[in-house]
Amino acid sequence: MDSVDLNVLRSVLEWRNAGQRVVLYSVVQTWGTAPRAPGAMLALREDGVVIGSVSGGCVEDDLIARLHDGRIPADGPPVQLITYGVTREEAARFGLPCGGTLRLTEERVGDPAWVAQLLARCEAHEIVARTLSIETGEVQLEPADKSQGLTFDGKTLRAIYGPRWRLLLIGAGQLSRYVAEMARLLDFEVLICDPRSEFVYGWEEQHGRFVPGMPDEAVLTIQTDERTAIVALTHDPRLDDMALLTALDSAAFYVGALGSRVNSLKRRDNLAQLGLSAEAIERLHGPIGLHIGSHSPAEIALSLLAEIVAIKNGVELKQKKPLREEP
Repeated sequence: MDSVDLNVLRSVLEWRNAGQRVVLYSVVQTWGTAPRAPGAMLALREDGVVIGSVSGGCVEDDLIARLHDGRIPADGPPVQLITYGVTREEAARFGLPCGGTLRLTEERVGDPAWVAQLLARCEAHEIVARTLSIETGEVQLEPADKSQGLTFDGKTLRAIYGPRWRLLLIGAGQLSRYVAEMARLLDFEVLICDPRSEFVYGWEEQHGRFVPGMPDEAVLTIQTDERTAIVALTHDPRLDDMALLTALDSAAFYVGALGSRVNSLKRRDNLAQLGLSAEAIERLHGPIGLHIGSHSPAEIALSLLAEIVAIKNGVELKQKKPLREEP
């Protein structure tokens, strides 16, 4: 779950606690080419203020117009289904490309207790399924796992919510600053660990949160899960390998370390000598990043994050050079 969705729900909770009426829209089905995928959310406050997005902008304008022209009556049903782009004229009017069609739930948010509970469980790094009855508007929350996705059968919407993706950086050097800045733009929660006090100067809190202790302790402290990426960037094997020994046996979806092909091969040998299993070592990404001819710190950061995002999104790494050159 991206923080844009978490921010939508945080706003819903804030507005409802302030006594304001709120309508929550969720994309439940798309046909053809649609601007937002199922699960995208938008909240509309009673005065027309919105947060979130369900399209490129034109559908949002119509949702606000529905509020002002009375198409959302105060005594209407708790949930309605709205479809945009059925006709060619509608697709053109609402900016839906190539005959795309978009179906939304229009949900009046009553008691916001479920919102508070869902947010709390996401903050606790749980993955949660929210089931919404189209007929009654009743909401139920239950545990879920990362393999599950949104389902909708016309009567029940079941959407999956989870914590933000996280990136733990081992090392607070120059490259880490570029990585942290770009990662935050990509909606990652950025964590940094560097026991060397000389490297801490100049890090503002908005670029990431420092995790105290040694690198292996940091990996354990943050309770690494399958939505966490860990990258060792100190170029000091005493620190990098310490983190990798713990990270490669964790649930992290990505573990990488800065270094050339030669150094990456040496690192694998060192990790094996330290007792790490071959299966765990195979998980290590190094050299890190996609092959884009990067040289500067900013280019290396871009390459690294492109690789992390591709793996996060389940995309095959087509620009990755093999670790060992073919003879």
